[in-house]
Amino acid sequence: MKELLPGIFTWSVLSEPHGYDFNGTLLVHPDGNLCIDPVDPSPDVLEELARFSVSRILITNRNHTRGARRVQEKTGAAIAIHSADAAYAEGQGVEVGATLAVGERIGPLEVIACPGKSPGEVALYDASRRLLIVGDAVIGNPPAGLSLLREKVMDDPGLLRASVRKLLALDFDAIVVGDGESIVAGARKCLEQLVASFSG
Repeated sequence: MKELLPGIFTWSVLSEPHGYDFNGTLLVHPDGNLCIDPVDPSPDVLEELARFSVSRILITNRNHTRGARRVQEKTGAAIAIHSADAAYAEGQGVEVGATLAVGERIGPLEVIACPGKSPGEVALYDASRRLLIVGDAVIGNPPAGLSLLREKVMDDPGLLRASVRKLLALDFDAIVVGDGESIVAGARKCLEQLVASFSG
């Protein structure tokens, strides 16, 4: 794992079909460490997660269960996902122990609605760190930029674009992405540029 920002650790697995990394994130916090959208961890990463101790595993959308079951088995942490995506996630073999409610606070994070890719897509916002964590709402591709996934994998492209526009109401400077490269400074400007490219 590498420390992307103070108290924010990530590890990555290259997705060759996509041509960019899939990322897992660990947020260290006194109230309990949070593992977000864990990609399949190597044995070394799995041991690191166990040493840190994970209190909860947060999944931002139905397609990001990825390595959650292995992390859960190693750490004993409960998996949480929005109720609208929970059934699909359980169908992928994960045991969902809790649901994420929009507006809920988990440690330093606020759960933000971001539907469109899937009905239960959420973002996680840490106002004190001016940090936004996203799953499939936007991706960090090309490097140092943001984009959307292909429309054919979205449930409702128009709704997703509207959700992404609303993220600009938040005060953030860094964005940690589940797919692609995270942006540790100037991320708001990158999101503004993406939103300006929307045609509708």
